Amino acid sequence: MSPSTEGVKFSAVILAGGGSRRFNGDKGLALLGGKPLVSYVVDAVQPIVHEVLVVVSDGEQARAYEAALGGGVEVILDAYEGEGPLVGALTGLRAANWEYTLLLPCDTPFLSRDVLRLLLEICIGVDAVVPRWPNGYIEPLQAAYHTERAADAADEALRGGRRDLRSMVSRLRRVRYISTEVLKQLDQRLLTFTNINSRAELARARSTLKKWKTPQ
Repeated sequence: MSPSTEGVKFSAVILAGGGSRRFNGDKGLALLGGKPLVSYVVDAVQPIVHEVLVVVSDGEQARAYEAALGGGVEVILDAYEGEGPLVGALTGLRAANWEYTLLLPCDTPFLSRDVLRLLLEICIGVDAVVPRWPNGYIEPLQAAYHTERAADAADEALRGGRRDLRSMVSRLRRVRYISTEVLKQLDQRLLTFTNINSRAELARARSTLKKWKTPQ
C-alpha cells in the first residue's frame, strides 16, 4: 500500500452465490490448472486486504467453499431475500468490518493485484472507484467502495425493486471512474476483467493460464 493508505484497513467481498446456468455448475469451484477459480481471486486479493469474505447462497454451497478454501477466508450466506449480485453485495458489505471494500466476482482467475491495489489507493475519500471502458460500460464487480455508503446504496436499490449493481453505483454521490485505458499501464491485456461464463471459456482460459504471470 502507498503512504496514503497507511492506517486504513480494507475488506474484500467475493460473490459466489449467483446461478451459473450457462456454465452448468458452480463456476467458483470449477478447476483451472488444478485449482478452483475462486482460489485465484482469493490469492490475488488476500495480501492487500485485512479480511476476505466469500458470499454464497446456501449451506451446501458454504460447506463446499469452506472445504475448497480452507482457513483465512470467511464464507457467509446471503442474508437477504431475492437473487442477483446486488443481494450478495449487500450481504457482504454489511458483514465487512473495514471502511473500504473491494467487490469481486468468483470467476476472474487472472486478476491483476496491481490494478486492485490501485483501486484501493484511490478510493480513500470517495464513495467508489469503478473501472470504465471507452464505450461507457462500467465494471461495478471489480471495484472499490466505501463500505457503509455502498451498503446503504445497495439496500436502497433493492427496496426500489432493483437487482443490478449499477443501480447501487448510481445512488452513490462521489464515484471516481478510472479508464481501462489507464489500467492498461498495469495490465496490458486487461486480463483482470476475464471472467468464465461457460465451459468453452474455461477451456480457453487454460491456454491463457500458460502465458499468464501469477501476481506477486
